[in-house]
Parts: sequence; C-alpha cells; structure tokens
Amino acid sequence: MPKHIEVVRRVLLIKNDGMNAMETWELLSYIVTVFGLPLAIVVFFYDQRKERNNEEEEVYQLLSDNYQDFLKVALDNPDLKLFSEEETQSLTDEQRERMIIIFSMLVSLFERAYLLLYEEDMSIKQQRRWRSWEDYMYEWCQRADFRASLPVLLRGEDPDFARYLKQLAVGT
Repeated sequence: MPKHIEVVRRVLLIKNDGMNAMETWELLSYIVTVFGLPLAIVVFFYDQRKERNNEEEEVYQLLSDNYQDFLKVALDNPDLKLFSEEETQSLTDEQRERMIIIFSMLVSLFERAYLLLYEEDMSIKQQRRWRSWEDYMYEWCQRADFRASLPVLLRGEDPDFARYLKQLAVGT
C-alpha cells in the first residue's frame, strides 16, 4: 500500500488504534511535511510569478500613459507638424526650440521604456510589450528632423539605449 494512503488510513483510525497524543502529533507533522510543505512552495512560486507579471504590466501601463501624455503635448503644438513624416520647413527660432524640447521629452520617454522593458531574453509577453515601443521609436525615427537631432538628443543618455535608437534610425 502506498505510504500516503497508509498515513491517511492511520489518521482515520487514530481513535480505534489507541494512539496517544504524541503519536497523533507526529503523524500530523508527517502529513504536513509530505503534503503541506510542497503545496506551500508551489503556491509561493505561483504568487511570486503572478506578482512579477502584475508589476511588469503596471510598468508598461504607466509608460503607455506617459506616451499618451506626450501625444497630447504634440497635439497642442500643431504648428510644428509633428505627425508628418517630412521635416517641418521654415521654423522660427521659437518653434525650433519647442521642437527640440518636445523631441527631448520623447527621447527621455523612449529611454525609460528601454531601461524598464528591454531585455536580451524576453518572454513572449515581454516581447509583445517591447515591440509596441519599438514601433513608436521606429515611427519617430522616420522623421528626418528627429533623426537629424539624435546626436544632440542622445548626449548623456544610456549608451546601450543610444546605440539601439541609432540602429533603428539607420534602418529607416
């Protein structure tokens, strides 16, 4: 008879067997050890993984909210024509300054996304999240004036991120 079935049988027969309290506690400790401890370990790791996934999702959502806020800033500056793929021509000094500031905000957001989301070995879910940011970066790198501003915008940024964004810009 398997050991775990024997343990259960012994627990059910405690009163009829004449086991004393010490034997009963010893038997119950075996049950906890055999079943409870492995179950607790499994539940612990499951909860840890679930918490990690929730944290990653929260980070992604916060970054997405920040990008939406950035898009509002871009919409508030229609004279800069930021949603056009072509370089905006004939900008005044004030407009050029606003554009550089807006591009700086964007590069800062991209760097934050890179540092928080990008990894060499990503799960499928992580890859899906990262690809959406990669798409945003690629779209902006298609703008000639954004690409032309990258040397200034990437000064002082994370070297790995700067290299990554430059490679995206070259690929456009």
